[in-house]
Amino acid sequence: MLSSLFSEAQSLPKMDTITKGNVTFIKDSRMEDLAKKEFYFNEQLLLAPKNVRGFRLLLLNTNDRSLAMKLRSQLLQRFPDYKIYMSYQSPNIKLKFGDFLEKTEAENVRQQITQLKLVTGNIYVVPEMIEVKAEKNSEKKKDAL
Repeated sequence: MLSSLFSEAQSLPKMDTITKGNVTFIKDSRMEDLAKKEFYFNEQLLLAPKNVRGFRLLLLNTNDRSLAMKLRSQLLQRFPDYKIYMSYQSPNIKLKFGDFLEKTEAENVRQQITQLKLVTGNIYVVPEMIEVKAEKNSEKKKDAL
């Protein structure tokens, strides 16, 4: 019995009361904390990269690993802003380049690579799911408006 006298229950949350006319509002401070957390979560969700339909350039489909690595390093030096994707599907290595929302943008970069004569074979524009950062996505929305 003595222990129950000295023990404390959970403390009640801070409540703010606002009276306007005949109505009294009781505001729980935890609701404001929850709203801040939800705002932060939604903001992070908007800034996260999205997967959308787009295009990539298929530059190389070979079984020569050294050729693929050489082309990859040349592309990284000449085009540092674009991503390069290497995948292995037995017995070939596929080298894909870029994340393009529009086919015309992919065609322009294809022409640049062709003019530099980095790739000896054909370069194909292939439709794929690409990763788009929030900045590119918001730019496209602004252009549409």
